[in-house]
Amino acid sequence: MTIPSPTPSPQPTATSALAGVDALNARLGRGVNLGNALEAPKEGDWGITLQESDFRLIREAGFNSVRVPIRWSGHALDAPPYTIEPAFVQRVDWVVAQSLKQGLAVVLDMHHYDELLQSPEQQTPRFLGIWQQIASHYQNYGKGVYFELLNEPHDIPAATWNDLAARAISTIRPSNPDRAIIVGPVDYYSHRRLNDLILPADDRNLIVTFHYYLPFQFTHQSAEWVNGSSAWLGTLWQGNSSDTSNIDFDLDIAQEWGKTNHRPIYLGEFGAYSKADLASRGRWTAYVARQAEARQMSWAYWEFRAGFGVYDGASKRWNETLKKALLP
Repeated sequence: MTIPSPTPSPQPTATSALAGVDALNARLGRGVNLGNALEAPKEGDWGITLQESDFRLIREAGFNSVRVPIRWSGHALDAPPYTIEPAFVQRVDWVVAQSLKQGLAVVLDMHHYDELLQSPEQQTPRFLGIWQQIASHYQNYGKGVYFELLNEPHDIPAATWNDLAARAISTIRPSNPDRAIIVGPVDYYSHRRLNDLILPADDRNLIVTFHYYLPFQFTHQSAEWVNGSSAWLGTLWQGNSSDTSNIDFDLDIAQEWGKTNHRPIYLGEFGAYSKADLASRGRWTAYVARQAEARQMSWAYWEFRAGFGVYDGASKRWNETLKKALLP
């Protein structure tokens, strides 16, 4: 089955490869993740169904972009040609259209492809087949649409991931020679594993990403999916010199890697769970965001209106502490 391509939206183009990808990274600017929606087994299963008003709210608040975690693998055939459900593609098209309508850049992130990480050799043809479809479908879209190869690869060797990433990039490039592709290192996009990330040297339209949730006992205190995290409840983040120096040290690692390798850096996720002290969450969030910006990193907060949310969908109000931390 062939998935029809939607009408493309014109977007500004960059003038040169290296300057262009730096400009595209800057365009991501200050973003927010649309978490717990399209990466759920089915949209709505985790309490979030995206609404047109979400995109207007995000733009009016002052964000520049959205990152959209998507469980593509949950909506594709297991056997060749690995066809993605047309209705699901149409839903993603709607998200892209709403983003671009509001002037928001949009990152299409392949999320929760657990089967690939459990059986990379077996699943590689399907991984590449899904990316071939995505690439073909969005090839005529402007540069406001970004592709992210695979969220937080983990429990596989760096060499395996480097090979998978290179093959995915090669799959995308024939139809999308200038598309900004986002890729990060193993160990859940750890900044400490950036040195293990090997990218195609001749492809300058790549943005490198990492995620940041440290100190973990603060950001994930009493998170239901983390064993033993209830013991951390009450952990504060005061923003003293010890607290801030740890963050500075970590972000410096990512910054220096980017400079050495001439790659722009995107902090694709950071956030502190709602059960943490709100004032501490505000201090931590503001510090991470400002320090990322000081290092010329774009960023996307995790996330819009679920457990880490900057917006309360029930009361239809912004969490002003977090909003001001992100967008002073």
